[in-house]
Amino acid sequence: MFVDRAEIYVRGGHGGPGCISFRREKFIPKGGPDGGTGGHGGDVIAEATHGVDTPLAFSSRYHWIAESGRPGGG
Repeated sequence: MFVDRAEIYVRGGHGGPGCISFRREKFIPKGGPDGGTGGHGGDVIAEATHGVDTPLAFSSRYHWIAESGRPGGG
């Protein structure tokens, strides 16, 4: 099979959800917030190599989606 063109869909990952948390310690009545922001989503990087001559490798897989970020910690 000869493939000279391939269409692909790429998307970076979503950021992780934040964390709503408040500091609770003995003798500290109003500790304030101590939640964390979520992690950054993954990136999609396309890199050319010498070993790939045709877009045949992309013809079997259309969607390329990076991973989502991790949840925030408190």
